[in-house]
Amino acid sequence: MLTEPQPIMPPRLAARALGRAGLRLLLISLTISLFTCFSCFGDLRRMLINFVFTSIYTVGLWLVNGYSVDVLDRYVRWREAPGKRLMLTLVVSLGGSFLVILLVQAGYLLYRQQSLRGLLASNQMGGYLFPIIITVLISMFLHSRSFLLGWREALVRNERLQKEMAQAEAESLRQQLDPHFMFNALNALTSLVEEEPKLAVRFIRQLSQVYRYVLDARQREVVPLAEELEFAKSYLFLQNIRYGEALRVELPEAAAVPFNAVVPPLSLQLLLENALKHNAASVGQPLHLRIVLDEGAKTLSVHNTLRPRRLGPDESTGIGLPNLTARYAHLTPEPVRVERTEQEFVVTLPVLSLVG
Repeated sequence: MLTEPQPIMPPRLAARALGRAGLRLLLISLTISLFTCFSCFGDLRRMLINFVFTSIYTVGLWLVNGYSVDVLDRYVRWREAPGKRLMLTLVVSLGGSFLVILLVQAGYLLYRQQSLRGLLASNQMGGYLFPIIITVLISMFLHSRSFLLGWREALVRNERLQKEMAQAEAESLRQQLDPHFMFNALNALTSLVEEEPKLAVRFIRQLSQVYRYVLDARQREVVPLAEELEFAKSYLFLQNIRYGEALRVELPEAAAVPFNAVVPPLSLQLLLENALKHNAASVGQPLHLRIVLDEGAKTLSVHNTLRPRRLGPDESTGIGLPNLTARYAHLTPEPVRVERTEQEFVVTLPVLSLVG
């Protein structure tokens, strides 16, 4: 699942955040240097040297752990793989921190004009203990903060998704229960009952399947692509009765649909409804609808010929496609692509894979 793009901080706020972080590190370094060298109080030079090396330790460890949090958050999130994230946190954080400690210790030995062999001397082991303690404290703070922020983000994302799903359900139900839709459906049914009773029975069954699917799918985050295509067939059957030869439809073969492919529910209905609503259709100039599944690219495209018609003020809310795009943003980093040419309007949806 992907991640939402991180908001870009305005330069003034970024400078303030950097200043606050610098001030915190300065205070931490000053506090540590004061409490780790009591004998330096009578020697300003020793105190200054201790403060400089303590600051280098603090900043280095803070940066290593801070960047490791950012990198791990990008590739292995707490909410997706907590066990793996914990192990990587220990390896990356402690490994990077130990490298910083070695480099600072080496710098200290070079400053004192001593051999680097002293890094492994037994009397130097004590010099590693305190930085490691600092490392543990900094690492615990930064990674615990990352865990809590990730947990809070997951709650917020879930609330947003539930809200957007509710909006999609309401919009879909509104479209299906729209008086114009019902009026057209009942008109078509009346004609069929009188002229073709068998086809009228099939029409009623398909209409009931449309409503059943809408009611069943509204509580689900994703649905199998095969089910979504079957629903599209039922929905387009109703529209074919209404439009007749003015509507031409192409659908992918059922055998070509992967069993584990999933999409957000009612995605196709929204795109098909938009195509029918926004374009004119006649027997002389039929509206072509093509649903194309690209298994290699893992995409599903809805193509329709472009013949825009003027809509009334109450015919379009303008929230359907943005809502679908927002729902996809919570499920995958792959975008919903919208393309418009002189002849066609195309919306391409990512096809998700159900794991397990």
